[in-house]
Amino acid sequence: MTTHSNTPAGWYPDPHGASQTLRYWDGAQWTQHTHQDQQGAGQAQAVQAPPVQQVPQMPQQSAGPDPRVQRQVQQQAGVTGGGAGGGTLFSEPVLVVNQKAKLIELTNEYKVMDQNGNQVGSVTQVGQSAFRKIVRFLWSIDQFMKIRLEIRDAHGQPVMLLTRPGKIFKSRVIVERPDGSPVGEIVQQNMIGKINFAMMVNGQKVGAIKAENWRAWNFAIVDHTENEVARITKTWEGLAKTMFTTADNYVLQIHYQLPEPLLSLVVATALTVDTALKQDARGFG
Repeated sequence: MTTHSNTPAGWYPDPHGASQTLRYWDGAQWTQHTHQDQQGAGQAQAVQAPPVQQVPQMPQQSAGPDPRVQRQVQQQAGVTGGGAGGGTLFSEPVLVVNQKAKLIELTNEYKVMDQNGNQVGSVTQVGQSAFRKIVRFLWSIDQFMKIRLEIRDAHGQPVMLLTRPGKIFKSRVIVERPDGSPVGEIVQQNMIGKINFAMMVNGQKVGAIKAENWRAWNFAIVDHTENEVARITKTWEGLAKTMFTTADNYVLQIHYQLPEPLLSLVVATALTVDTALKQDARGFG
């Protein structure tokens, strides 16, 4: 098994021949973690298992481009000519992250699409007890409590787990693979002025997320040499959402193919920038 495969980490048909079983590929090798394929072997066969040097093909989506998503990407975020992607969270040059709008928000949920509106993943808050939901409903102290988010692919299989321990002043997000192996951390650097986060791997800084204004709506993502590699732009979610909910929408543009673990940290940042890194008090809910 080569350790130089370009296949992104994820769940794939078990190469050892187990029927209707998925095995986790960490980006370099097969792990011991398996998962029952709830969607059936027929659909899983559409995915190319490592070590094939191609991006896995996701199930074809029959619907055409969504003009609302295209408008969000091109007109609101100013992203044009993103190029074709591979149909996964780790192979698309543009990711559209739209939070599900709820008048009473007890669980954070996000839909992740490509630039044409095809769903490539989702983000769901996990591990909340009934007591925690009651506390969240009665008091606006959620940003000070522990948050766990599960990032899932288009099949609903987990690809990353993010944990933000309870905080008082500064946020810290721990990024892990589904098997518990560490990817890195996203650590808040300051409290005053334009907010900045460092992306850390084994104690070394591999990049940073830099807010471009004091409201922390738009972010430039740079590597360890301060070269911009990606950009997160908040897009307007509409008057009703703005006034009555805390739902936020973001567009991530990755400028070129990034190496691991920087790529995973960039994707993790974009998919959790609102819940794990930034929580405002806007809305009447």
